[in-house]
Order: sequence, then C-alpha cells, then structure tokens
Amino acid sequence: VQLQASGGGSVQAGGSLRLSCAASGRIFSINEMGWYRQAPGKQRELVAIITRGGSSHYADSVKGRFSISRDNAKNTVTLQINSLKLEDTDVYYCKAVDGFVVYWGQGTLVTVSS
Repeated sequence: VQLQASGGGSVQAGGSLRLSCAASGRIFSINEMGWYRQAPGKQRELVAIITRGGSSHYADSVKGRFSISRDNAKNTVTLQINSLKLEDTDVYYCKAVDGFVVYWGQGTLVTVSS
C-alpha cells in the first residue's frame, strides 16, 4: 500500500489549507486513516483520525479548527485546516491501517507565517 499526500504549503496565520491523502496498491480493508504531524526533534503526534465507519478523533489542540473526512470507495482521507496558527507549522503525515499493517505517507510541509 502506498500513500500519496498533497496539499501542504505556506499560509498566513488565520488562513486555511486542505491536505489530501490517497491510498493505492494492494489494499485489503483500510479501517483507520488519519493525519499526524512532527516537528524537527520532536515525536510524531496525532492530529486527527477517522475510522471506516466515520468515527473521528482529534487532538485537543486542533479541535474546532481541523476537520477530517474520508472517501472509502476511493481510499482517500482529507484534512481541512482552518484558522491556522503559527504552532501548526509541521510536517504532516498521512497514516492508514490496512488489516494489522500500518502505512505512512511521505509527509507534506505546512508552514504558517505571521
């Protein structure tokens, strides 16, 4: 399974971005898909995840600003990011759990400036 993420970029504080991730390859059944982020020298942290049934979970720091959605038929997951803050600057990674195997995308950089 390969994950291709897109949509990162540079934006001013208060702005919005949309990150997308598409899974391809020999997919069995992707239950969980989500987004994590990681700053240099820090651990990767959860941003938002969503199950195949549509249940979602968000990090406290992004609740009310980020929204995750997925298209099961296309095996895609989207993260709508609003009201960006400087501290949202990170590399964002897409994750998918297919059966019991975890896959990661290549990361997409989000830079928020004042």
